[in-house]
Amino acid sequence: MIVYKNLKIHKKFKKSVIAIGNFDGIHLGHQRVLKQARLKAKKNNLKFGVVTFEPVPVMFFNKQIKNHRINNLNQKILGLKKLKLDFLLIIKFNKKFSNQNPLEFINKILFKSLKCKYIFVSKNFRFGKKRKGNIETLKQNENVYSFKTIISKPLKKNNKILSSTLIRKKISLGMVKKVKSFLGRNWSIEGIVVKGRKRGRKIGFPTCNIRLKDYIIPKLGVYSILAETDKFRRKGIANIGYRPTFNGKSLLLEVNIFGIKKNLYKKKLKVSFTKFIRGEKKFKSINQLKMQIKKDIKTAKK
Repeated sequence: MIVYKNLKIHKKFKKSVIAIGNFDGIHLGHQRVLKQARLKAKKNNLKFGVVTFEPVPVMFFNKQIKNHRINNLNQKILGLKKLKLDFLLIIKFNKKFSNQNPLEFINKILFKSLKCKYIFVSKNFRFGKKRKGNIETLKQNENVYSFKTIISKPLKKNNKILSSTLIRKKISLGMVKKVKSFLGRNWSIEGIVVKGRKRGRKIGFPTCNIRLKDYIIPKLGVYSILAETDKFRRKGIANIGYRPTFNGKSLLLEVNIFGIKKNLYKKKLKVSFTKFIRGEKKFKSINQLKMQIKKDIKTAKK
């Protein structure tokens, strides 16, 4: 898969099948649409690509939204690569791009840059300045620009449309097992291990600390997790919260990895959430906290 961050697309990827969207989380609904698009490309002997946007448009327009993403950009790229794309175009979503009118988007990107033959979008797809472009705009311009619009049908789970919005809600409620059934894998966070105050180490439970950055905030509390680096994959427990027993003020993900004692500062760590154990709690003493952590570890190891 070739990743483009500009519009200089190689001619071998022109006249292709493309899917356009944010694809946050690359959930089972996204996966189904992308497989359909890939099959369309194969059947017509065309290349298959995805057009996506960075940052996520809703975060660009509303600076108040700090924690929103299901996946970071690296996870999105890796997830799309697994779906056997030929190419990925990441468009920088900035003021200039957001001010393009819908016809400029069609002419400049879909026609001049990509010359695409088939475009897969969801029925609520919006584009162009003030979101004035929609699927009707695409359909009205099919003959002029020689492409065909294919509207993807949403996937339903228990009579509810599977969407990134629904998944964010489930994550915020700590329902990580349900989220797994929507994603087809455990929900995970990636980050660089930062220095903490070594309180975990002092009480016998050393932790790796990761900042959440712009990830959606899960329900605060303790989880069973899988921790991965390029060297190992181990079970563990993680606490996400403000550490009320220590009067903490900043939100932090603290990960205790079973059987790993070495220092992982500045290493990249992937943390996959497998089970919610309990909510965040303020303990009266450090001893009470230690007793609870021992219980949490027992639960996580089951």
